[in-house]
Amino acid sequence: MSVEDSLRSLSLDYLNLLINGQAFSDVTFSVEGRLVHAHRCILAARSLFFRKFFCGPDPPPSPSNTGSPRAAGGSGVVIPVNSVGYEVFLLVLQFLYSGQVSIAPQKHEPRPNCGERGCWHTHCSSAVDLALDTLSAARSFGVEQLVLLTQKQLASMVEKASIEDVMKVLMASRKQEMHQLWTTCSHLVAKSGLPPEVLAKHLPIDVVAKIEEIRLKSLNVRRSTFLPHHHHGHGHHDIGSAVAASAADLEDQKIRQMRRALDSCDVELVKLMVMGEGLNLDDALALHYAVENCSREVVKALLELGAADVNYPAGPLGKTPLHIAAEMVSPDMVAVLLDHHADPNVRTVDGVTPLDVLRTLTSDFLFKGAVPGLNHIEPNKLRLCLELVQSAALVISREEGNAAMNAASAATTTASIYPPMSDGHSCSSGSNMNIHARSMVYLNLGAHQMESRIDSDDDGTRQRESSMSRHGSHHSGVDPSLFQHHHRSLDF
Repeated sequence: MSVEDSLRSLSLDYLNLLINGQAFSDVTFSVEGRLVHAHRCILAARSLFFRKFFCGPDPPPSPSNTGSPRAAGGSGVVIPVNSVGYEVFLLVLQFLYSGQVSIAPQKHEPRPNCGERGCWHTHCSSAVDLALDTLSAARSFGVEQLVLLTQKQLASMVEKASIEDVMKVLMASRKQEMHQLWTTCSHLVAKSGLPPEVLAKHLPIDVVAKIEEIRLKSLNVRRSTFLPHHHHGHGHHDIGSAVAASAADLEDQKIRQMRRALDSCDVELVKLMVMGEGLNLDDALALHYAVENCSREVVKALLELGAADVNYPAGPLGKTPLHIAAEMVSPDMVAVLLDHHADPNVRTVDGVTPLDVLRTLTSDFLFKGAVPGLNHIEPNKLRLCLELVQSAALVISREEGNAAMNAASAATTTASIYPPMSDGHSCSSGSNMNIHARSMVYLNLGAHQMESRIDSDDDGTRQRESSMSRHGSHHSGVDPSLFQHHHRSLDF
């Protein structure tokens, strides 16, 4: 067994002590009306706060002072905890016992500050609030390693969080003097494009002034990149380049703001950006981003705006949102895209359709036991995605077949109304109608099942035509059953 395996086993053993509740516990806490059983020696060894608390001048009663250990650990003296919530307190204890913890809510768990159904809680308001509460508790209990871990998690969250949550983290980092997190958040707020009067409603005046200072420095850096070359005689060109760079930077800001709005399920803000700022959702790849990072409801709301092309090709390969949903093996995304007329037969530059993607994934899963690029895949989801895309492709195929049949039927009806005037033309028209009949039956019943019947019909037709030609039949003597027979074949 390696050193890493030994440490992992030790961590799990200590964590089991916490999970098992009253087993060997010698201290009990009451948090939000719920009891939490723990062990003094572990808490004191891992936290300066608990070491002083248990070893101070007025420590809580120990098991030897309260009778039996069972009484002390279970129904003895209970220490109330009022400074943190139950969930945060358990996260702190989990880190103290095992040295590791996931500071994020359970996926798809209903949360008070997250109204999105099925949210993964990676960077929503609920996840940010939990991380901030954990950071505050870690500071209070003197667990510096947990402080660093939570700070790192928050720095990752704010990259995709809404601007409101970024400002919350900004103020928390300022209060707790976390300079690196403060720098990250302040630059994100500066790039958001929000005017100072809006920022002043959420942030102190001195913080708004610092953000404006960051914006001014950034603008000066961009100007200095282009303006020093004016003395070479290319002043107009450099000024034009600076203007172009400024416009590109403004577009980048719009795209970042749009993505934050999508991440926070604020499709209304995206709508305002489209209507008021002229944001092009296709150029910004809004639908591609939403399919890959947001929920089904957000993608549906974005499609219902009517401003995004559901079949827009993106990147050098020309992938559509349906290609991305197929690669993700997401039945929800596949279904909502197909509901809004995504084309299952659209091809990338390499000629790959979404159906090809799913067939390849299915083949890899069945014959290799794994799918490259996907750590875990659910067979039921893969099967459902494949069925959805196959059904959509079949519907389109049938619609195209029906269109062809309608065109063939229209042509045959025209031929029936205006019969041929000569024997030679009569044979030609009859041959054309046989071709239409053959294609119709092929589309509806399959060529292999009906070919013999059609051939026999052709033979009967030829016999009748030859008989008429021998008797000198012309337009007035043509047997109407001939056209009636062909009409029945088309409607078979």
